[in-house]
Amino acid sequence: MPELRKDPIVGRWVIISTDRAKRPTDFSLEQVKAKGGFCPFCYGNESRTPPEIQAYRPQVPGSPAPQKDTPGWTVRVVPNKFPALGVEGTLNRQADGMFDRMNGIGAHEVIIETPDHNATLTTMSLKRIEDMLWTFRDRILDLKKDKRFKYVLIFKNHGEAAGASLDHSHCQLIALPILPKYVVEELEGAKQYYLYKERCVFCDIVHQEVENGSRIVAENEDFITLAPYAPRFPFETWILPKNHESAFENSSTKMFQNLAIAMKTLLAKAEHVLDNAPYNMVIHTSPVQEPQNDHYHWHIEFMPKLTTTAGFEWGTGFYINPTPPEEAARFLREAEVEIAENG
Repeated sequence: MPELRKDPIVGRWVIISTDRAKRPTDFSLEQVKAKGGFCPFCYGNESRTPPEIQAYRPQVPGSPAPQKDTPGWTVRVVPNKFPALGVEGTLNRQADGMFDRMNGIGAHEVIIETPDHNATLTTMSLKRIEDMLWTFRDRILDLKKDKRFKYVLIFKNHGEAAGASLDHSHCQLIALPILPKYVVEELEGAKQYYLYKERCVFCDIVHQEVENGSRIVAENEDFITLAPYAPRFPFETWILPKNHESAFENSSTKMFQNLAIAMKTLLAKAEHVLDNAPYNMVIHTSPVQEPQNDHYHWHIEFMPKLTTTAGFEWGTGFYINPTPPEEAARFLREAEVEIAENG
């Protein structure tokens, strides 16, 4: 069974994922599968994944109800075949001498965004992206019923350098029994700002950036896309709701429609400017057992893999970013892309 172990110095938990155990020689062998090879996420290969947890299948009037684990789906959720955490069992918190550990309890799921092997979020229709967002919401609402889980992280790795081991477009979800250290730091920073100013720091960022304009990439009725003032990575970009909302799963239908537009716009611009660079994209949201508060504001962080985290960064926690956010925002803002409804 996987384990969670706590660093006694900085309080950071790590996952020791025994189900993914590798020898030293194994690390150099992991490769992204070439397009055209066997893919377990494509139509007709449903039996090659673990049984699906959820899927969207259009219902044709007068026809039999769609069957699980068969073609005909538009979005499909399955357990990760090689999970970082296991869903069965108890936490069993315990001491290990001076150290702390617990069983690696959690959920690890794969959201297959499309049956089309060659499709990406930049080529998918807005409706399909919106369906993906609704699937995120459904999974969070389902998993938060399990009181063992404190945080649900949804993320996307695009490209081998960003950690993708299959090139069929997909996201991952991991439900954790603890709050990760970075999440705690972000929540605490936002809370301290609120206690001092009685305002949400993210709302203040939205208002100031709209007024300033130099770091704005795009905006629509519900969302603003911007280069953060102090980005860790070149072309790091955030998507934030314009109005305060602490939890992703509490967003409205109209917001998901406009979020699909915001995501596709950003990714199309980034693909145009950065020549389809690998990237990570992460949804930051409130802890699932504390979905509503006045100090936190859910958002999406997009981070292209353009530089390498090396010794200075690991040794200090500082990041060296060679591209000012104002310049990055200008390049993305001025990139002309057409966002069509159907792809």
